[in-house]
Amino acid sequence: MPDDLIYANGVNGVTGEYLVPPLQPSQLAIRAKEPPDDPALARELEHVAEAISQPSWGVPFNIHPENVTEAGWGIVFSSDEADNVKRALEPLIEHRRRRAGGNQVKVLDYRPGEQWPEWLNRHGTAPGNIDPRRVPYYVLLVGSPSRIPFGFQYLLDVEYAVGRLHFDDLDGYRRYVTALIDYEEAAAVPHDKAAAFFGTRHPFDAATRLSADVLVQPLADSFRSGGRFAGTIAGCQVHPPVLERSATKAALGEILAGTGPLGRPALLFSATHGMGGWPPRHPDQRARHGALLCQDWPGLGQISPAHYLTAADVPADARVHGLVACFFACYGAGTPQADPFWHQPGEPPPIVAEEPFVAALPQRLLGHPEGGALAVIGHIERAWGYSFVSGGEGQLLPFQNAIGRILSGQPVGYAMKDFNEKYAALSANISVILEQIGFGKLIPDAQLARLWTERNDAQNYVVLGDPAAALKMA
Repeated sequence: MPDDLIYANGVNGVTGEYLVPPLQPSQLAIRAKEPPDDPALARELEHVAEAISQPSWGVPFNIHPENVTEAGWGIVFSSDEADNVKRALEPLIEHRRRRAGGNQVKVLDYRPGEQWPEWLNRHGTAPGNIDPRRVPYYVLLVGSPSRIPFGFQYLLDVEYAVGRLHFDDLDGYRRYVTALIDYEEAAAVPHDKAAAFFGTRHPFDAATRLSADVLVQPLADSFRSGGRFAGTIAGCQVHPPVLERSATKAALGEILAGTGPLGRPALLFSATHGMGGWPPRHPDQRARHGALLCQDWPGLGQISPAHYLTAADVPADARVHGLVACFFACYGAGTPQADPFWHQPGEPPPIVAEEPFVAALPQRLLGHPEGGALAVIGHIERAWGYSFVSGGEGQLLPFQNAIGRILSGQPVGYAMKDFNEKYAALSANISVILEQIGFGKLIPDAQLARLWTERNDAQNYVVLGDPAAALKMA
């Protein structure tokens, strides 16, 4: 596998080819050297990154951010959200008030076109100044990304623990709310105290060889016997990873259905190609963007629905209640309207979809009729190969910390804090490097391209579901 190439995840569901071919660092460096689309936003991120480096950064010193009762919980509706959607979320709001206390729960609004600092200012606070009395640390955005943009979610997520719920019908909201409340109030849990890891590895495909060998296998091993974190999650079984030839569509379906040899894991981590490439207004785009390409794929230029798992492939009797799923896959959480990363300098970004949307597979898992998943963690847009590699070695601590926190019973939104802080820090670092380039300093293309892909990858992780949701593993 050539070390000088950078791989973006994703396979075209129409052609079977890569969505983006492997790139030379010089190609990405050209894009990375472009001025930021929003200079004011870049400055705000620099300020937040500076705050992150200070001991006082975060919630007030007397509040434990992993404790929802102390850190508070808020729900955000767009100002033009339908009343019946708001009514569908009322049971969850009352549930949070019972558990955290009325003063710790806020119902907030988002106005169309509002930027992250503006929104915080209107609610009485500012970037770098978390005040749970005004904006709680845990924030659930409700509604379509055409109403509350993905970009707003990325940026608020730098400091806060943010999640999103969006379904195409009211029943999805109702089913998710009912399942979450049932999970948190029941004495027993509907899943095993176990974690499962799933990774495709195609011999002709450098991207999945990389993700299997440098991400999935060592990540699972780090929690198994002899690994760095072995025994740190009391009573939790970490299954051997399902890799390469075993990582078929049928095997993934069995994990989600709870009918296979791995039983009903509490956490599923997968790394595969995500499906994309259906053009705007194509009848299959919303149903299949973000589907997970499995080991059944025979090779480039060949593709069929038998090779990937979609929302429609999750059976009506699947047992996903209480699951936390993490998908390292292109479009695994959603699709933006425009491609923010892959376009020619001086040209507008290409249009990917008629409007941004949440992926159908996580919607199916979260709103499953037999009891939904607690949360799905995934990517908006591309998942970038080499984002977890530096100096030829895997840099897995953000993944390990996230998985360790989730399996320890900490809230999913808090578990993702390393990725959010990494995004801010790398954004600030890139701003400094671009300033140095402007003054004539020579920066190797490979260094700039890798920083840029790491930053993009860290930005694109989002939580779908209530960020305050937590596994009951004790």
